[in-house]
Amino acid sequence: MTRKMNVDENPELQITERLREPADAQATLTLPFEQRQKSRLRIRLDNGQDAGLFLPRGTVLRHGDRLRATSGLVVEVRAAPEAVSTARADDTLLLARAAYHLGNRHVALQLGPGWLRYPHDHVLDDMTRELGLTVSREQAPFEPEAGAYGGGHHHHA
Repeated sequence: MTRKMNVDENPELQITERLREPADAQATLTLPFEQRQKSRLRIRLDNGQDAGLFLPRGTVLRHGDRLRATSGLVVEVRAAPEAVSTARADDTLLLARAAYHLGNRHVALQLGPGWLRYPHDHVLDDMTRELGLTVSREQAPFEPEAGAYGGGHHHHA
């Protein structure tokens, strides 16, 4: 269960900080990318505990991030599987062309060796196939690039 927080709500567990240093997590929070972009959100931890996110505006949570609640509880963020399209090609020029055309449409992209991934959309799938890529619909975690000016993008092992 997730929804935007109202100003007058005061959940018992308030998550207010993204940690920069490694820390052992006592709980996990699994969210799709759309919700990992929200800085104020009522959430339910994977253990069923209700909580509220109160993070600085513009915070984008990434798989593996650690958050701290005002109680001291450390929570690990997990990227939820979601409906995505994964386009594959052995030809890097084809991948670059597809990334260019998808970028022109302001589509968030996750890039990997020989593939790119975006939120599932049958129109984009058709366009990408016409460019010569093989496209499959999947349920997978989505971790798009932060963008040239996104700053702070990091990968977790």
